Amino acid sequence: MTDLSAAPASDLRPSGPFRLGDRVQLTGPKGRMHTVTLREGGELHTHHGVLKHEAIVGQPDGSVLVNSGGHEYLALRPLLRDFVMSMPRGAAIVYPKDAAQILAQADIFPGATVVEAGVGSGALSLWLLRAIGPAGRLWSFERRDEFAEVAQANVETFFGAYPESWKVVVGDLVEELPAAVEPGTVDRVVLDMLAPWECIDVVADALTPGGVVICYVATATQLSRVAEYLRGTGLFTEPESSETMVRGWHVEGLAVRPDHRMVAHTGFLITARRLAPGAVPPDVRKRALKKPSYADADVEVWTPGAVGDREITDKNLRKRVREAQRALDGARIASAGAAAADEDADGGAVD
Repeated sequence: MTDLSAAPASDLRPSGPFRLGDRVQLTGPKGRMHTVTLREGGELHTHHGVLKHEAIVGQPDGSVLVNSGGHEYLALRPLLRDFVMSMPRGAAIVYPKDAAQILAQADIFPGATVVEAGVGSGALSLWLLRAIGPAGRLWSFERRDEFAEVAQANVETFFGAYPESWKVVVGDLVEELPAAVEPGTVDRVVLDMLAPWECIDVVADALTPGGVVICYVATATQLSRVAEYLRGTGLFTEPESSETMVRGWHVEGLAVRPDHRMVAHTGFLITARRLAPGAVPPDVRKRALKKPSYADADVEVWTPGAVGDREITDKNLRKRVREAQRALDGARIASAGAAAADEDADGGAVD
């Protein structure tokens, strides 16, 4: 059995029989879901009865177990999307539908050097770390210590170990990025922040020619400001903008219809690629002859104050930090128990 506290994240595979230290998603009566970390002596208590963790250990993924009250529970390892939607949050997360588009539109590949800002609660960091693999490098910049703490706890809880390919820097991207990476060495940059245009100049210096910058913004005014700034630098291709909406369908026999609810607008994505030094695309030459479609007065509505920023209270943030730390502590305790059990088993097998 693997010691989750010592194994590198790249060696952990979410498959095989359940082990101590694994996170398990239990779906019980009426579809109610519980996520637990398997530990020695652990139990899931509900008003339907008790399900002992030891009854889950050793069972294959996708098993159905019966608790003390005779109620059945389906046991599955949580998918990354399940973990992201239920993990403690310091800041709003990038939803799975947008994370998938970021990976696709930014062309995140194994071995890539990627920069993201800010790290928030670590949701996008998890997707990026999976995509770049152990040979890649992810630099995550976050202004607030508390958000960075929540993100690091969430990432380590999910992987079972702190990824060697990940570096979290607490500070402003504009100030910290030039000191962290060599100019022209970054393959991809992902900006999830209120005013990404403030970072475009240092991002342009860090990106390799042909590298991709992708910005995740919430409002149309932010989208417009980013697009105009990218165009104004003359250092990027024409930006491309999109949003992603996901609508589920109810399919049961001949009753086939759209779900009554859907995940609609969560944010916009705007993407551009770094030009080679001195390169000027033909369409830019034509556009330079036209007057801009906005005036200085219009810029005021693009400012962060006008756009608005939802601030989490210090009290609520401290609560989220504690929740993330409790989840991480539970995973570490369960992992330590699994390692001790392995040692006992190995010792008992020797004559």
